[in-house]
Amino acid sequence: MNVSRRFVLLGTASAVAMGVATTPRPLYAALKVGEDGESKKLLTQMVRMVYPHDQFPDGCYERTADAIVAAANKSIGKAVMFKQGMASLQSASFGDLDEAAATKYLKGIEDTAFFQLVRGTAVVALYDDHEVWEILGYEGASFDQGGYINRGFNDLDWLPDPRITES
Repeated sequence: MNVSRRFVLLGTASAVAMGVATTPRPLYAALKVGEDGESKKLLTQMVRMVYPHDQFPDGCYERTADAIVAAANKSIGKAVMFKQGMASLQSASFGDLDEAAATKYLKGIEDTAFFQLVRGTAVVALYDDHEVWEILGYEGASFDQGGYINRGFNDLDWLPDPRITES
C-alpha cells in the first residue's frame, strides 16, 4: 500500500482540527462580569427601582443582584450583553439619578435584552427569598402539608365579616 506524504499530512491536520473543534472548553471562562463592588451596587439600585419595597432590607436586593450576575455569567452572550448593559447604566450615571429620572431611564431600556435578563431573574430571585416571604407574611408552599383548605384558607382576619342577607 502506497501512502503519500500529502495523505499523511492531510490526515494529521484533519485529526488535529477535529480534536480542537470537539474538545469541550469554556471559551468564556476568562470573562466574568458583575463581580466588582461598583457593578453590584449599581445593579442593586436598579433592582430596587424595578421592584420597590420600602420594607425590604438591602440584603434581599443584594442576593437578587448576585443571582442576576450568576445568570449573566452562564454564557458568553449573556456576559457580553450584561457588560454592555452595565456600561450603559454607568455612562448614564444611573446611581446618581433621582427617582423620576431613574424611572424614565428604565422605561427607555425596558425592551433591551439586558433589562429583560435583570427583570426576569429578579422577579424569581427576589420573591423566592425566605426573608421576603417573612416580611410579606407568606408561609410558604402548603402542598406538602395537605394544601390550604385545612390550613389557612379561612384565616382572613383582616377582612370585615360579610353581611349575609337572604332575599
